[in-house]
Formats: sequence, structure tokens, C-alpha cells
Amino acid sequence: MDATPSPSSSSAFDLVSSALGRYIPRGAATGDAGSADARGDRGTRVPGDPAAGRQEQILGAVNLDRDLVITRCNVDAPVFAGLDARVGRPFVDLLPPGDVPTVTRRLRQVLETGEAHVARIQRLRRDDGSELVVSMSILPAAHSEEGLTVSVIAMARRLHLYAAETAIGTSLDIGETAQSLAESLLAWGDVAAVDLDFAVWTGEGVTGQAKGRIRLRRAALVPDRAWPEGYVTPGDDLPGDASRLLAQAVLRDDSPQTIVIPDRKAVERVLGSPRVVRALVPGERSAGVACVPLVLDGTPPVVLGVAEVWRRSDCPFRDSELFDLQELVARTAHHVDLARQHQREHTQVLALQSRLLPRSGGDTVDIASVYQPATPDSAGVGGDWVNSFPLPDGRTALVVGDVVGHGLGAAATMGQLSMEARALLSAGLAPNEVLEHLDETVSLLDDADTGLTAGYSALGSTCCIALYDPVGHHVTLSSAGHLPPVLVLPDGHAGLLAVRPHPGLGAEFALREPFDVHTFDAPPGSLLALYTDGLVEDPSVPIDEGIGRLAEAVSAVHPWDTLQEAARHVVSALAPARQRDDVALLLARTIGYRKEDTATWRLPARYDAPARARAQVAALLRQWHTRDDTRDAVLVLVSELVTNAVRFATGPVTVRLIRAGRGLLCEVGDTGNGRPRLRRGGPFDDAGRGLHVVHRLTSRWGVRWTDTGKVIWAEVTR
Repeated sequence: MDATPSPSSSSAFDLVSSALGRYIPRGAATGDAGSADARGDRGTRVPGDPAAGRQEQILGAVNLDRDLVITRCNVDAPVFAGLDARVGRPFVDLLPPGDVPTVTRRLRQVLETGEAHVARIQRLRRDDGSELVVSMSILPAAHSEEGLTVSVIAMARRLHLYAAETAIGTSLDIGETAQSLAESLLAWGDVAAVDLDFAVWTGEGVTGQAKGRIRLRRAALVPDRAWPEGYVTPGDDLPGDASRLLAQAVLRDDSPQTIVIPDRKAVERVLGSPRVVRALVPGERSAGVACVPLVLDGTPPVVLGVAEVWRRSDCPFRDSELFDLQELVARTAHHVDLARQHQREHTQVLALQSRLLPRSGGDTVDIASVYQPATPDSAGVGGDWVNSFPLPDGRTALVVGDVVGHGLGAAATMGQLSMEARALLSAGLAPNEVLEHLDETVSLLDDADTGLTAGYSALGSTCCIALYDPVGHHVTLSSAGHLPPVLVLPDGHAGLLAVRPHPGLGAEFALREPFDVHTFDAPPGSLLALYTDGLVEDPSVPIDEGIGRLAEAVSAVHPWDTLQEAARHVVSALAPARQRDDVALLLARTIGYRKEDTATWRLPARYDAPARARAQVAALLRQWHTRDDTRDAVLVLVSELVTNAVRFATGPVTVRLIRAGRGLLCEVGDTGNGRPRLRRGGPFDDAGRGLHVVHRLTSRWGVRWTDTGKVIWAEVTR
């Protein structure tokens, strides 16, 4: 087999082969080495070559066509002796039968996507039935029709420990961490499994566990194959007897210890129950097992779970192998605990996120929301949030925000901003006024003396607030650095709302700009989409293109489609497969009030305004067939509010009556800027008695501010 690439070649096979000369002595004899290695020595010494004896790894390369048949190979090193990698043979013939489906799937994936799969711990079969453990990488060719190249590295045990520890520490997902550990342990056996304490799996603490009370759940199992019925696979809880036996075995004398059960007879005697044997023993050939506890150092030490390595009884574990197994597990136990802590934080933030998601939009707007956290191996759940809630005056608030950063610091800020926005909007403040308060809050949270410390900063967070008026059928909106919402009108026309850019919350004083208020028509049947940047950002395309795709997806929502299903479809169509940021989407379909359920009168601020208002309201209430007691209460209410407006304000008075659900909403607007306050007065005081009447007649009342003055609203139960 020729290992010398042509000077003009740049294929992956030739590039790998060109490196082999630095590791493989050309012309070295392979016969003796093959027989020695076939007896179970998985090291990489090359007999007869001192330089090779100093090497820690030996490389090989195999080129495959699109049918996964070997077209070229370069496995001259003595360590590969016994591998029948001849041209024309299917590559899968070199694999153990149980590994064929998984490896075939990965080979096909590289062919289809062109993305390399690097450094998978894999076993290869020799002619005599023994196995060689290698680190296998799958590399695509420059042109897909040329197939692909599989490079293999037969590693010395110490390098395997180093490579395994490096691979295991690359993810914060507890399942992926356990899977990486199991794949590394496969170098010492035929089957490897990782069983974790249930509290570790869920992210809870594991200290204070009583001896023998451990509950184990299978977190990882390799290789990927069809397992016999009754065998425990990932995600399944081990039988209580098995958990108790493993806990007692590895916690002997209150000290975690590795145990070895050498053969099938001893396994059955220790496990006792046939049901437990079926659950734990992977097959007839795999009879011996080494159980290594995952231990966190401490006083007392904390057991996170158990790693199990199964092999044939005719290949007993040597002391050196057990030492390496214990060293690998000891080196990587802290990675499992880091993943546990990340899982705990992830769960806490998700719980907070779920509490902030909208429950309903009321009778005048249909609401649907989707929150999709970042993929588990990212920095953690971020601070994206959406909220929707009906305001006491009949309007509906739609809020979306994106707090800078990830983890609990971002989640705490997100929760604080969300609750503050809700409180201020419920108190009647306009969207721009609410953003001014949120801007000040973010600045305070960033203060070194009074705010969040430990290096977290929320400066640059964004927020968009929209208020839907179901009577006027329009949306009032303010934005602090957030991406513009998408509005789809009933005729199907979709477009971005023209919102003036803003630097965001907590910007430097020199950059601070006022928060503008924008008003847009939203006729009944309109669809408004508020979202965070994780839904439309893609490093490979401009963000304008991502927003355009969102507008197309939202405009395709049919008026008869269930809004929640439509929201899920939009997110699944646009969100990247590997999310590095959270995704949040809020869809609102406007309904509004019917014309026959509302009435508005504009009256001059004269002495006869209360009488005129009572006459017009009384006529409408008779038309609505309102009960006598309700009609009397509304008439007194309107009289008091209009009298107050004429007395303390100038300009015209606006009266609006809304029939909403089980209540009547009465609004009186004027040009005054004074805030009515309910206060205790003396027995001879005249001022303030009107508000006491309003308070007693209504189920709730309040004030909201407008550009021209204020509106006092009050609700009476019908």
C-alpha cells in the first residue's frame, strides 16, 4: 500500500497519509507485532523500531467511496496488524456488529452535510476476533462524489486518558457529558454504561444521602444497538434492588470503592434476582463487570453515580486497567457535577420563564407565545421574555424583552423588569414612560454599590411595549433598542412597523434618547408578531433577511389556524437547529369590541354637561336592556365623573361606555393633569366625596394618562 501522496493532491486521504511518515517507519515488519497486539495489548509500541517505541500514537487512513467501500488504505503500522482493510471490502466489516448502525449513520451524515466528525472512540475488529480501540475521525472529500476519508489513531493509554478527559469536558449538558464518559470507557470493554443518582440527573444536590438509599437512572449506554427486552437503557430508572446493590457495593465501609465481578456466575450470585440480571447484564458474552463510583471529594465524599464497564469473562480486568479506569472516572467526576449545576440553574430559569409566559389575552385579543431555550451546550438560558395581560381599562399589553447575558443573573433581571413593566402599565403609565422607568432600573442594577455585582451587567438590554386599544382598533408602541414588530393586516399585507431605532436600556448618558411613541392601525383580524433576535439572527445571512423570512411566515398564517399551533410552526421553521440564544415569539390576533358594544360622546365643559351625559347614557343602557340597579349605579358614576371633569379641567369632556363581558366600563376623559386621590375627609368637607361614591359603586377604577390629559375609568358589574 502506497503511503506517498502525489504532490498535486489535496484530498483528505493524501493529507493524512502525508503525516504518517512522521509516525510510521517505512518498511517495518508487521508480523510479530500483529500477533502480540492480538493477544490484548492495546499499546502502540512497534517492536524492532526504537523510535516507534517512543511514539504515543500511530495514524492510519482509509478512503471510502459513496457506498462506504474501501478504495484506498494506509494502515501499514504494526499496531494495525490483523485489520483486513483491503481495497473493495465494505468498511463496516471492520466494525463490531453492534456498532454498525451508529457508525454507518455518522458516515452517511458526513457524506450528506460535508461536515467532519472528529475524534470518536471506536473499536475495530481484527481477523482473530480481538479488537483494537482507536480514535476515529470522518473527513469529507473536497468533492462529494469522491467519498470520504476515515483516519484512525491507535492511542497509548495515557493519551487516551487525556483525550477522554478533554472530550468529556466540552459540554454542559448532563446527558452529553455522561455519553462522552461512556464512550471513553468503551476502550476497556465491550459495553459501557453510566448510571447517575436521580438527584444529579435533575440538577438537585446530592449531599446528605443516606447509605444505600441511592436511586439510579441510566444516563448513557454505548454502543448504540438493539438491546434485549428488560435491559435498562438511557432514561430508564434502574430497579430498586439494582440501585441498592450497586450503592452498597461502591459504598462499602462508608468509603466509595471500585468493585469487580469477574464472571457470569458471580454476577448472578451478587445480583440475586433474574429480573435484576436482565436489567443490568447486556448479554451472554459480557459477563464480567467493573463498577467505578463517580465521587466528589469531600468530607464525607459524595457519590454522583456509578460507571460500569462490561467485558467477556475470558478477558479479565488487569490491575493496570482498573487503575486507568479509576483515574479516568476520578478526573471526569467534576465535569458531571458541573453539568449537574448547569442543569439545576437551567431548570430554575426555565421555571421562571414559564411563569412569565402569557396565560390569556382576554376577550378582545387572541394570544399565543412560544419560548424555546438555547441548546443545552450553550452558555445557559438567557433573558428573553414575553408577556401579555389585559389592563384594567380594557386595553391589552404586549411586552417582549431581551436581557443581556445568560444564567441566573440575567433571569433575575428579566423577572424584575417584567414585573415592573406590568405594575407600571397597570397603573396607567404610557409605554414610553414605562421604558423610562425600566431604563433607570437597569442603570441602578449595574451600579457597583447598589446593583448586581459579580461581573454581570444588564446594560444594553432591549424591550418593546405595545398597547392594543380594542375600541379604537389601534396599537400604541414604544421600543428600547428592540427589533421592530411585524404587523399583518386582514388583507394579508405584512410589514415591519416603522419604529425609530434606540440604543437600548441603560445606555450611557450621552447616548440617551427619548423613547418615542408610535401609533398604528390594527383592524380586527390583524396579526401582530413580537419576537427576540434569537428567532431571526443567523451568522450566515443579514438580519434583515431573517426578519423578512419571519414576515413571510407570519403572513402565511390563515385566519382560521389555531394561533398556538401557528406560533409553534413559525418557530420550528425559522429557529436554527443549534440555538446559541433563546427564542421567544408572541403572536396577537386582534378582535376588539363590536361597534354596538361601545358608545362615545364629546361634551363641552359646561354646567349642563352632567345632565346631558346622564340622558345619553340612560338611553343607551335601556337599549342594552341593563338591569335597573346597574343602570342607576352607572348614571350616578357618570354624573360624578363628568362633574369632576367640568369643575377641575378645561376643554371638552369625553364620555365612553363599553359593554365588556360581565361588566360595563365607563371612561371620562378631560384635559386636566391632576391625579384624583381617594382620601379621608372631615365630616364637613365637600371635596373628595365624589371619589368615595365612585369607589363604592365600582368593582375597580383607575387613571391613565394621555397626550392631552387623563382618563378616569371605572368598571361596574352587570
